[in-house]
Amino acid sequence: MSSNEKTRFIYLHSLGEKIPVTEEEYQRFSKEATRIRKYEQYHHRCFCPKQFNWKCDGDCDVCEYHSTGTLSLDAGNCEEGTSLYDSDLIATSCMENIVEDRILLEQLIKRFRELDPDADRILDMWADDDKVSDRKIAEALGRPQRTFADQMKRYRDEFRKIRGY
Repeated sequence: MSSNEKTRFIYLHSLGEKIPVTEEEYQRFSKEATRIRKYEQYHHRCFCPKQFNWKCDGDCDVCEYHSTGTLSLDAGNCEEGTSLYDSDLIATSCMENIVEDRILLEQLIKRFRELDPDADRILDMWADDDKVSDRKIAEALGRPQRTFADQMKRYRDEFRKIRGY
């Protein structure tokens, strides 16, 4: 290592200490560790807080912030030894929630159609592009943007009443 190169450090879990490395070694190591961490985060197995990213060495087997991410339905999950597979909660609660949400959605759409004659056009624009702006919708409907925004605020207040908030 030449005297003009900046000394960088990497943290290795297996040794529990920081190791001095050159900038080039640091960049290669950091790139690979970041790739592994991002992959694991994407698959919901890495829960490393941002302030501890410097500790990531890509060795997930020994990392305290890593989860296996896999649970078996027939693995015991309490002292009684019952499993999720044996439980009726999976099928009933999920299906009940889906049905409740569907009924609520139908009620909200019905009320939206009552409040705004262009409700179907607005819903179609949202369905085509979920990030469409109020400004573009207002332009397409031929309404001033501020008027449209005020109407949407009133509609949201009305919908909160339906949901019970």
